[in-house]
Amino acid sequence: MRISIQPSALADLRSGFHFYESRESGLGDCFLETLYSEIDSLQLYGGIHAIHFGSFHRLLSKRFPYGIYYSVSADSIFVNAVLDLRRNPEWITRTLDDLA
Repeated sequence: MRISIQPSALADLRSGFHFYESRESGLGDCFLETLYSEIDSLQLYGGIHAIHFGSFHRLLSKRFPYGIYYSVSADSIFVNAVLDLRRNPEWITRTLDDLA
């Protein structure tokens, strides 16, 4: 399967990088390496994760408090959002509703 990271998810990854890099030098790189590795795991495990907010599968990051929200088509996986799960659940719902 082909993985496509949507512009909204790339913006989320950039935002997470800047947040963690501002906390400690190098932590932003660790964040990106971890999240990209987890996104790559969707090659094998895409589609097995529970569906949340109506239409998105959610993969939970093992190291950071982030959820990777994605959708699956016949031959592709679309990563739509990478969201900080410490945010207000209403904000997460609104954000995902805008992407649906």
